[in-house]
Order: sequence, then C-alpha cells, then structure tokens
Amino acid sequence: MENRFKLKEHGTNVRTEVIAGITTFFAMAYIIFVNPNYLSQTGMDFYAVMVATCISAAIGCFLTGFLANVPFAQAPGMGLNAYFTYTICFGMGYTWQQGLAIVFVSGILFLVITISPIRSIVIASIPNGMKKAISAGIGLFICFIGLLNAGIVQAFGPDPSSYTDMGAITSGAPLLALIGLLITGILIAYKVKGGLFIGIIITTLIGIPMGVTTFPETFTMNSIGNITQTLFKLDIPGALKLGVFPFITCIIGFFVVDMFDTVGTLIGTAGNAGMLDENGNLPGGDKALIADAIGTICGAVLGTSTVTTYVESSTGIQEGGRTGLTAVVTGILFLLSVFLAPIAGIIPSAATAPALIIIGVYMLQSCIQINWHDWEEAFPCFLTIAMMPFAYSISDGIGFGFISYTVIKVFRGKFKEVPIMIYLLSAIFIVQYILIL
Repeated sequence: MENRFKLKEHGTNVRTEVIAGITTFFAMAYIIFVNPNYLSQTGMDFYAVMVATCISAAIGCFLTGFLANVPFAQAPGMGLNAYFTYTICFGMGYTWQQGLAIVFVSGILFLVITISPIRSIVIASIPNGMKKAISAGIGLFICFIGLLNAGIVQAFGPDPSSYTDMGAITSGAPLLALIGLLITGILIAYKVKGGLFIGIIITTLIGIPMGVTTFPETFTMNSIGNITQTLFKLDIPGALKLGVFPFITCIIGFFVVDMFDTVGTLIGTAGNAGMLDENGNLPGGDKALIADAIGTICGAVLGTSTVTTYVESSTGIQEGGRTGLTAVVTGILFLLSVFLAPIAGIIPSAATAPALIIIGVYMLQSCIQINWHDWEEAFPCFLTIAMMPFAYSISDGIGFGFISYTVIKVFRGKFKEVPIMIYLLSAIFIVQYILIL
C-alpha cells in the first residue's frame, strides 16, 4: 500500500483513505440508478446499462487511482447522459448504437489531445467565463429534466405549439418527488454524507405506500448477463451516414463538456483542499485526464455514455482522502454494486428526480465566477446557460456561446482576443446549423 500510493508522503493512512472512498461512493452512488433511467429511454436494456455503469465507473476509478494516484472517482456523467438521450438520440435521430460510437470517438479525441501539446492549447483557448457558463447551463438542463421526469413540470401540445406548465403536484409521482426533494435538501443542509443517495432510498421507501414504488415479480441475478446487449454495439458507419458535420459537432459537444468539466473539477476541488503545487497545478493531473479519456472509451464499449470525473469526489477529499487508494476503494464498491442490478428497477424516476434538481444547484454555483459586469463576457455566457434548458440541448448552448463570443469580439475590433480554436469551433457550429436546421 505504502509503496503504491505513498500514503505517508501525502499525510494519510489506509483507514482514512478507506473511509474517504466509502464516502465518495455514497455521494455519487445515485448514478447507478439514474444513468439506466436515462439511457434506457433510447431503447437500451435497463439492466445492461446498469451493469455497464457500475463496471465503467470501477474501471475509471481504478485508472485514476493506480495511474494518477489522486483521490478522484469516475462514473458516467450527469448532463452528458442527458445529452446522449435527448439531444443525440431523440433530437438528432441517432440510434443508441450510433450514439455510443460518437462517445467512443470523443473519448479517443480526448485521449489524443490529452497526451499531446494540443491539450494546453485547447484548455487555454476557452475563456474562463465560458467554462463556468457551460457547467451552469448543464446544471439548469439537468434540473429541468428532473422536473419533467417527476411530473412536477409537464410539457403539453405537439410541436411547434408545445409549452410547459406546472403538473398535478398534489398526488402520485410529482408529490413523491417534492417530498423527496425536501428530504434530500434537509439532509444536505445538515451535511449528511451521501445525502443524495440516502434521499433516493428514503424517497423510494415512501413511494411504496403511495403506490409509486413497485416491485418486480421475481428477483434473479440473470440480468447481469444482459451486458451482452450493449457490449461492443458501436455503430460508427451508421453514425457517419447521417452526415459528417453533425457527427463532428456531436463529438466536439461530448469532448468539450467532458474535458472542461474534468479540468474544473480537478483544479477547483484540489485547490480548496490545498493539493495544488506552487504553480497552481495538481500533481498527477495530466494522468488523471488520461484516465478520464480511457474511462470514456471503455464506457462506450461496455454500453454507457461518457465516463467523467465526479465533483462529488470532494466529499471523500473532505474526509481526508489524498491518494489514489480513495479512488480504488470507490471503484471496488462500484464493482460490488453490479449485484444490485436485479433490484435497481425498483427505484422510480420520482425518487431520482430530487438528485437531479439538487445537482443543478451545485453546478449553478459556477455562475458566481462569471464577470456579469463585462457585457462581452456576460452575453455569451448568458446565451450558453439559457439555451441549454430552453433549446433542450447542451450542444446548442455551447454553440450559441462560442458564436456570440466570436461575433461580439470581431465587431468590437478585438480580433486578436479570439483564439483560433474558438474561430474553428464557431465555424463548425454555424455549418451544422445551416446544414441540419
């Protein structure tokens, strides 16, 4: 243990790291239930996605722990699974097999850029305000999805006359979701470790007498074998048949969100814990990015959307986790969670919706770091944040943000302030809109 993770050098011990790993697991274990709820809407087998979620999370955690020796855990990312389901599959018409192919290629792109000098160029090219806006916009998008899934907000009417309004919140699933939202909010206010996960369990139990939580007729372990229904089901040729430009922009959408969400999580969380060096860098941070990219590639092969580094890792770090042993412990727990597959279907959407809404709160906090007094920054950031939930598309939010940022800077005569990479990304989005809208 000592030779592998250098515990004494990091001022920690096995007991502390194990407790930190368990804490991190309970803080992010909701993804075991939430991810299948999303991806199964595309036609993917619920239990296959559940198993793929657990295995890919374990692989990501092991990679981070052994390769980078940092206390950060990975799992299929919230927001990115919504992007996969509602934008890639429902919005753009890709099948889930083609969607997995897009995720796979985005992971390869992430890996290539991470191990090359391009990594620093790409990271430096995105304005800091835009990075925060992307995170905040995804938070609102996730919150909106949670409200819709629970029936707290409902969509009415066929396109293009659709509109949203308050649902019937005094009974059934909407009422259960509201009860769960208050319970989870109280748990988090009391700083209960694993509050999101505990909230899901309590809400599920409350749903039993309400008739919202239902049980399967049998409990068998046969569903574990369902992983074969998503394993190696990538369809790259099929994805390309729908157009090269949509294919490229979707890849960029996954890549940009994954990379900058990961970078922000690593630097922001480590900074708060005093883990950065004198230059403001996280030792092992580059390897953590490589682990993240490989995790995404493995996740796509197994049958899940983008695997990414979780901000909930901060809970374990607050418990004293300082090395990769924390991540390894979390990975082991995810691997053991494969055996939860037969009972995962018990968890209703109304029980997971509160977690989505509250995650929106966490992600919206990044708005504080946007300079709202500078219109050249505020306007693109606002469009990025607003377009994600209103256009029901993370990709469109990013596109509108990049394009508006570029246009404003150009018309202000500040050509040189716009990095070449932003010009390139903006051009790709414009071409996409012209060709597919």
